[in-house]
Amino acid sequence: MSELLFFNEECDIPSFFNEERVKQWLQAVADDYSFQLGTISFIFCNDDYILDVNRKYLNHDYYTDVITFDYSERKILSGDVFISLDTVQSNALEFNTTYEDELHRVVVHSVLHLIGFKDKSDADAKEMRQNENHCLELLKMI
Repeated sequence: MSELLFFNEECDIPSFFNEERVKQWLQAVADDYSFQLGTISFIFCNDDYILDVNRKYLNHDYYTDVITFDYSERKILSGDVFISLDTVQSNALEFNTTYEDELHRVVVHSVLHLIGFKDKSDADAKEMRQNENHCLELLKMI
């Protein structure tokens, strides 16, 4: 049984963010990659909050847009996903896209990590971007 949960810490979830649409979309993504959705918690936060998570759990001392803790087992996707809305907004400006599009990209990026895609090497990052673009096309059909 799938359960996609959305929380906010020290920020407001953007008014354009449609939880039901995102749930349908992520179900379509999971189906497309032959996975099932388990429980995924999305925690929207600010830069200070994600920096604290990065320091406390990963021993990294830098800001980031997303941190994904993967609890998936077999073909069932589960995890905790922290998304800094501050960084998503600044990345949208840097990459000349909308805040909404960048947030959707980061959300699906985290799910692709749960599926098993990596992004540390240039080749992996290119494959990740291709998969993000494919998934964003799926969103247009929802």
